[in-house]
Amino acid sequence: MASEVLAPPVSLSNEEILRYSRHLIMPEVAMEGQLKLKRAKVLLIGAGGLGAPLGMYLAAAGVGRIGLVDFDVVDATNLQRQVIHGTKDVGRKKLDSAAERMLDINPFLHIDKYETALTSENALEILRDYDVVVDGTDNFPTRYLVNDACVLLGKPNVYGSIFRFEGQATVFAYNGGPCYRCLYPEPPPPGLVPSCAEGGVLGVLPGTIGAIQATETVKLILGVGELLVGRLLLYDALAMRFRELKLRKNPDCPLCGENPTIRSLIDYHEFCGVPRQEGEAGPGVSEIEPMEVKAKMERGERFVLLDVREPHELQICSLPGATSIPLGELPRRVHELDTADEIITVCKMGQRSARAANFLRQAGFRKVKNMRGGTNRWAQTVDPTLPRY
Repeated sequence: MASEVLAPPVSLSNEEILRYSRHLIMPEVAMEGQLKLKRAKVLLIGAGGLGAPLGMYLAAAGVGRIGLVDFDVVDATNLQRQVIHGTKDVGRKKLDSAAERMLDINPFLHIDKYETALTSENALEILRDYDVVVDGTDNFPTRYLVNDACVLLGKPNVYGSIFRFEGQATVFAYNGGPCYRCLYPEPPPPGLVPSCAEGGVLGVLPGTIGAIQATETVKLILGVGELLVGRLLLYDALAMRFRELKLRKNPDCPLCGENPTIRSLIDYHEFCGVPRQEGEAGPGVSEIEPMEVKAKMERGERFVLLDVREPHELQICSLPGATSIPLGELPRRVHELDTADEIITVCKMGQRSARAANFLRQAGFRKVKNMRGGTNRWAQTVDPTLPRY
């Protein structure tokens, strides 16, 4: 009979003992706990707002192997909150920038880099080898995907989300606790919840929520303390107040309930009813490029350029001759528009204006188009002096 191959024992060098000394003198951690951290394998989904504090604190804590999943590049708009990246990193892959910073914090790490979007085709394979999965994503399709993959694989899902001044955190799918579908059985209607790119986020907010997620991850590995299982922690930065909601496992949950019907991963973009690419208008919406709009202006053609952004956004930049009706006010102010006019809707990135175009079509307007990419695309292709934000 062939002898079993055993993994080499994990130990701490003198340099690591010095590095982790403030952990080692805590009886709740001590040498045994620090070795657990070194043996642990944690997968971090996203190297953005939440991923920034998560990556740095998990690295500093001594988690031995960290997987990073991200396929984005560092943009100047990230730097207000994604503190793992710097000005020198603009244009770099977030994976490379984040890994470099984490290894600078702690060179004893092993980092796995996955430069890919997490999909139904690759999620189970990527998640399979890790002990804990930390969700640092910012969209509903990926949140449902991470949740479902974690439940199917039996992995704890350390969840966090942020928007404007508010954040929330919990631990899903652990020790018989509820999953994300128990809290949100169905995704919100497309467009109801704006993204951070549309609605904004307080720069320090992901630091607070990401640190909470990192804390729960370390506690999970150490096996100490009371975890946020069955509890949703809500944080309001404006009020500087934490609240807690009890979460109960739904016995009828199609994924983790008593009689589950979901046994494999699905098409999560279709499930959430959202476009696969940022800035896509979605079905049924005619689009027009900013250069075409500019050409219509130069030819003196008559049309209404309807800007549906908020008033404070107009202080950042505005397009010549635009009529301003914020998206939220459009239903009660639609009488200000003439169904006989050609109308071109515009916002910052093309998503809110696509919803406005859809609304106008349903209200009987027939000559409606959405300007692709919004004012940001206008600044890139028509007028580079216009600020992007």
